[in-house]
Amino acid sequence: MIKKFKILPIFMVIFTIFSIFSIIFINNQNFLSFASSTSAKGMCVIEKDSGRVLYSKNKDEKLPMASTTKIMTLITALQNCDNLDQYIQVDDSAVGVEGTSIYLRKDETIKVRDLMYGLMLRSGNDSAVALACYIGGSIEGFTKLMNELAVKIGAKNSHFTNPHGLDDKEHYTTAYDLALITAYALNNPIFKEIVSTKNYVIPETNMSETRYLTNKNKLLSRLDGCVGVKTGFTSKAGRCLVSACERDDMTTVCVVLNCGPMFEESESLLNASFNEYKNTLIIDKNKEIQNESITNSAGDKLYLYANEYFYYPLKDNEKDKIKVKYTINKTTANENEEVGFIEVFYDNQLIKTLKLYTMNKIDKLIESNILQFDEPNWN
Repeated sequence: MIKKFKILPIFMVIFTIFSIFSIIFINNQNFLSFASSTSAKGMCVIEKDSGRVLYSKNKDEKLPMASTTKIMTLITALQNCDNLDQYIQVDDSAVGVEGTSIYLRKDETIKVRDLMYGLMLRSGNDSAVALACYIGGSIEGFTKLMNELAVKIGAKNSHFTNPHGLDDKEHYTTAYDLALITAYALNNPIFKEIVSTKNYVIPETNMSETRYLTNKNKLLSRLDGCVGVKTGFTSKAGRCLVSACERDDMTTVCVVLNCGPMFEESESLLNASFNEYKNTLIIDKNKEIQNESITNSAGDKLYLYANEYFYYPLKDNEKDKIKVKYTINKTTANENEEVGFIEVFYDNQLIKTLKLYTMNKIDKLIESNILQFDEPNWN
């Protein structure tokens, strides 16, 4: 009886603690800590248009990225090829390339567009080499274009030595860089169309029967709003996945590098991003800015407007961290004249600059009221 008396309370304590933690986990509305607990060696989730980092882990660590390389291959090809329906003859170096393949053959002629679908849906390494040789003249010539584009995008910690992603010590990226590259690429409608396609048929060619392609990205079929993007695997890089999702006028891009359960963890991260963040309108170009303190000597108010919309992903408790600064750099102004700029700050960090225009004419501004900080009107 004594042993039973001692064991029972311990069991009840353990059960109670377990129950409490289970309830906390289930009802926890702060998705950040949950979403960040990824097994990936490198991870980054960003909002596509603003570039805001929503979640990250080792986001700037240089890592191999396997076939997610082909994201850069495709956008580089699209930006350097005017006619996607051009038939090309497959370069000899594209025949028998190691790894996944659409089995291109010597002297085969095929459309550039079909090679692009073979590149992204089947992850054809031979498609990558064929595109590189056609567009860049050689693999070296094409990777030069890839690296130049990476610099333009702002992917400072990336370097490409091939168009397919097979392991090379000088071929690497980071989770953050790859997210930036993908966000940039998704602005191209043809890129977006290709990476979101589930099935594609390459018609028979002079050397091959019809090819039927199925996209390897499982999230396209099971995640609401998924628009791509690319899977990858090598023994050195591990399992890699870049995915993107659109919901409620917001697009988030998720990168996991060297992640065993890459589909499951990416799905959790993307779902969390939409639960925790809302794409919030900060500047409305259709709404006049009635600035009470900017007037002329007669007391006439200056009405202003921005030249574009600006949205930023925010949590519910982050709105008070947004501040807006209007800078007027002219003392006289005609209607619809550019007179300065708007700076938007999040937590005292500049996140956006927009041009500022007048809606009415002002003869002479009061210099003491040229600069003003303000809070957005959230109504």
